[in-house]
Amino acid sequence: MPSSLFLAFIHAPFVQKLSASVVIAGLLLFPASLAHGADSANAAIKVDQVGYPLDGPKVALVSTPAETFQVRRANDGIVVFQGKLAQAQADSLTGDQVQAADFSSFHKAGSYYLEIPGAGRSWNFTVAKNVFERTYYLAMRGFYGQRCGTAVDLGPEFPGYSHPACHLHGKFHSSSGAKGPRDNIGGWHDAGDYGRYMVNSGISTGTLLWAWEIYGSKLRKISLKIPETGNGTPDILNEARWNLEWMLKMQDDDGGVWHKQTSENFSGFVSPEDDTLPSEVMGTGAAPYKSTCATADLAAAGAIAARVFKRYDAKFAARALDASRRAWAWTEKYPNVTFKNPPGVNTGEYGDANCKDERLWAAAELGRTTGESAFNDFFLKNYAEFLPTLDSPPAENWNQLAPMALWTYALSRRKGSDATTIAAIRQRTIVAARAVVDRTIANPYRISMQSKDYVWGSNGIAASYGLYLLIANVFSPDASFLDAARDNLHYLLGRNTFSLSWVTQVGQNSVQHPHHRPSGSGKQPGPWPGLLSGGPNAGRQDAVLAALPKDLPPGKVYADQLASYASNEIAINWQASLVFLLAGELR
Repeated sequence: MPSSLFLAFIHAPFVQKLSASVVIAGLLLFPASLAHGADSANAAIKVDQVGYPLDGPKVALVSTPAETFQVRRANDGIVVFQGKLAQAQADSLTGDQVQAADFSSFHKAGSYYLEIPGAGRSWNFTVAKNVFERTYYLAMRGFYGQRCGTAVDLGPEFPGYSHPACHLHGKFHSSSGAKGPRDNIGGWHDAGDYGRYMVNSGISTGTLLWAWEIYGSKLRKISLKIPETGNGTPDILNEARWNLEWMLKMQDDDGGVWHKQTSENFSGFVSPEDDTLPSEVMGTGAAPYKSTCATADLAAAGAIAARVFKRYDAKFAARALDASRRAWAWTEKYPNVTFKNPPGVNTGEYGDANCKDERLWAAAELGRTTGESAFNDFFLKNYAEFLPTLDSPPAENWNQLAPMALWTYALSRRKGSDATTIAAIRQRTIVAARAVVDRTIANPYRISMQSKDYVWGSNGIAASYGLYLLIANVFSPDASFLDAARDNLHYLLGRNTFSLSWVTQVGQNSVQHPHHRPSGSGKQPGPWPGLLSGGPNAGRQDAVLAALPKDLPPGKVYADQLASYASNEIAINWQASLVFLLAGELR
């Protein structure tokens, strides 16, 4: 449940029952989570704990005064590289003085650590040709772990990380305009809660399908070890289809799509199969009961699915396209029916006052899939007002789909597409991406983040900067775009002020206590693997963050605590951006 939903989330029973003593105890435990394995590593020496590609920049960062550094082989401590640290730079976003340790000229594969004479060593990291492949695998398996309505088992790699089928029965909520059972089994649990939300499913599924369209040659043979593996369809598409099937079930006979399927209130921290609150399909509370944003999101995702699944399952592709067309027709009749939580419902709202950008995305994807002039005409009549969204990366999000619309139009090679429009979209993206590159290079932590980006889900924003840069690279190949995208990935995987990998069970010092009900249920020895934490959040919308020192810079307002839903929750849209970024780094 991402940032804009915190007002609803504070009603969660777990949060209501938190006492001041629990919060303080959590804060006192916070340094211990950062010191996980600290007998062998100094958190002031920051590396990407996954590693660095064999070729390309290799930079570690140091926030303790020093002059020289050494790269040592992990298995025997032999020095393989040594150099001088760069001059310290003050980082206003964290308050750190940061020095760079550049070992880009080192090109030998292996496992290493960085040592600062007299100050200690870093966590281990790897140098390899395809160093991020396992992280991609784990991040995609994170979606499998979020599956609803089926038994999940991560297998011998993670013994005990399993649960029986959950949420097998549903019904219509009174706000839906219908009555009786509605067993919409399937989909992904959206975030740290067990709700399923159409608008966040739209961008999340769409982002995975885009990763396939752009990087499919790299992803085709990667097995995710999921139940569908070996069925002839690439596993990234198998996983995306699990959620698409649920999205299709959320469509009414008239083509409209209900907004979400959740309980009225959040469950406690129980495992999925132990959540007994009714799973209810919810609508707007008045005719036509479905929402335009949700319906347009299905239209867009269905249109992409029709393209990518055609060679693997023509019947499913045709079904997805038919649903997309019917959803589009509904939005023409109801162009801006918005959603707010019905009375008594306190789960995530995903409210959006303007669904025109969702409709633009749907038109662009349908036009790209079908080549029909009606969709092209709608896009050309409406795109210009959304061009400025490209000027402030990373613009795309669950409630801002215009960049996805603009980019898919510019990526399309359909006859009848307007060449001038395509050129304008591409050029605007490239210019903005170059500005992001300059800012990333100038940042002491070599990230694209600005002060305003440290909000709920800031790690998702970091990943989205990477996505933006990778799209720009598709338009105009540029090594600086790729380097800056990778810099944001390095940040997420440990090269940050906390020396913390924000992806669970990735790296030696990773997030231990995400706000994630399966991870907090006590049934597994640690967090479910491969999940991206929300990250620092200067908004401080939970009690844990509110209790942190008031003078903390925005980049340090974070707590690796279960209770910190405003900084340590997971969410499928952030996860999808991480997957896209990792896919772009595969070799």
